[in-house]
Amino acid sequence: DTEAFLMKNAKVKLCLQASPMNGNLLLEDCNPESDFQDWSWQGDSLMNHGTQSCLSVVGANRVQTSRCGSLGYTSWDCLNSLLSPVGSSQAYLVANRKGVALDKVRGLKAQWQDVADRSVCKEKAEQDRYFPAALASTHVYDHTAGNATLTLGVDPEELEELLWFFRREDPSTWNYSVLALSFTAVILGLLLLAINIVRNRKRKIRMYREVETAQQAELEAKQALMPVQEYSPAEPGEQELVPQDQRPGEVVVQWRDGTVTSLYTERSEDAM
Repeated sequence: DTEAFLMKNAKVKLCLQASPMNGNLLLEDCNPESDFQDWSWQGDSLMNHGTQSCLSVVGANRVQTSRCGSLGYTSWDCLNSLLSPVGSSQAYLVANRKGVALDKVRGLKAQWQDVADRSVCKEKAEQDRYFPAALASTHVYDHTAGNATLTLGVDPEELEELLWFFRREDPSTWNYSVLALSFTAVILGLLLLAINIVRNRKRKIRMYREVETAQQAELEAKQALMPVQEYSPAEPGEQELVPQDQRPGEVVVQWRDGTVTSLYTERSEDAM
């Protein structure tokens, strides 16, 4: 295999990146650790190491990746250090707002460089110098099935699905998921703490009321056992004695001013 390189546009300073799902091409910040930004010359083809697919022209000027050796397979040539599809000397691979496309515009938009700011066409020239013969492709053709199969023995569609699960170029989704889980865990912990505090407070209040009720019952039981004392509004020493001259059967009334009178006075025999 030839050495992989980044394809950085000289105008926008972004690197060409292949999508593992639909074959679209994007311009992203250069990341040497991403396999989806690694490209290499395989003969006259530019192959992406992340998707194991080749740079191809679809329609009039649309460019995307497709399976190497398929109908959309495209060979590329270098014309004045500009990438152009073989057989078309009027269109070049240029960067635009949507990504990349074929255009007749020349200049920095049509210049593609590696991380050392060398033209990718120099990479092809070095490859042609050291490998003058037809280079071995990374694919083995199955003539009975009529399709291309990777030397690893993995179907391209299955490989794209695996790359979707194990991609490394954009960890932001995972980071946001971890942040959301952490925030949820904090909220759940605070909620459990509040519930525990409320339950402990209710338990202490219930225990205090039980102790208070027990003390009140004990006090009432003690009061029930105490002898009942008669209430006397005056002291014994202050009570006046009944007059000594009171006769048996006579009803005597003591008034508030202290005078004592007989309620029924018997008539004297003389009055009779």
